[in-house]
Amino acid sequence: MNPDLQLAQDAARQAGTVVMSYFRDEYEIRHKGEGNPVTTADLEADKVLKGILLGARPDDGWLSEETVDSTERLSKRRVWIVDPIDGTKEFIQGIPQFAISIALAVDGDIAVGVVYNPARNELFSAERGKGATLNGVPIFVTPLTDLKTANILASRSEVKRGEFDQFVDAYTITPIGSIAYKLALVAGGQADLTFTLTPKTEWDFAAGALLIEEAGGRIQVLGGHPQKFNQPNPLVKGVVSSNGALFEPLMAMLKVR
Repeated sequence: MNPDLQLAQDAARQAGTVVMSYFRDEYEIRHKGEGNPVTTADLEADKVLKGILLGARPDDGWLSEETVDSTERLSKRRVWIVDPIDGTKEFIQGIPQFAISIALAVDGDIAVGVVYNPARNELFSAERGKGATLNGVPIFVTPLTDLKTANILASRSEVKRGEFDQFVDAYTITPIGSIAYKLALVAGGQADLTFTLTPKTEWDFAAGALLIEEAGGRIQVLGGHPQKFNQPNPLVKGVVSSNGALFEPLMAMLKVR
C-alpha cells in the first residue's frame, strides 16, 4: 500500500478512537460563529491527526479546520488537508453521520484521501489512479442514468433551512450529515449524487473528491474552473458531484457552472 495512504488510514483510526470516546458523552461545546460549533472531540482529534501526520512527514504543510491557518503551507508541494470531525452538529446530536476527513494534496492535486466514520466503522480510502475502497473492498458509483429516479443526499442543515424545497417534490432527497461522508456514500454506490450550493472549504471535500473520481464519478466546484487544492483562500462557492452518467443532467438541472 502507498505509505501515505497507510499513514492517513492509521491516523484516521486513531483519531476515530478519540472521537468515539466523547460520542454521546460529556464534553465542552464552543461556537466559532453562528451555526459553527466546535467540541473537545474536534480539538483533541485535530491534535492526534497533526501529531501523527506531521510527526511522520515533518516537511509537509498543514490545512485543518481546527488549526489556525498559516501561509507557510503555500510554499509546500505536499499539504495535508484535514477536518477532524466533518459533521460536528450531528456528532453533538448523537447522530452517527460524521466523519474524519484526511487528504494529501501534492502540487495542488489530491494524491490520497480517507474518509472515516468511526461510529459505523466505515473507512473509505482512495489513491489517485488506484481506485477507491470501503474497508478494503473496491467501490464504484451507481450506473443510474435517469436523474428523476436518483437518490440525492442533502445536508441536514440545508434541508432544514429550506434550501432543498425546490427539489423535494420532484426528487428523492435523503438528509445526511457531513459533506465528506455524503461524498463517500455516493462514491460507494449507496446514493447517486450530492450537491451543495452553500460555500464550503477545502477540508470539507478534498478527500471525498478523490473518492468520487476514483470510484468513477464526477465532481466540480462551482465557478467553472478545475479545482486545485491548497489555495490561499480555501473557500469555494459550492460543490456538485454524482455518478458519471448523471453529472451533465444534474448541472443542467441546477443551472450552475
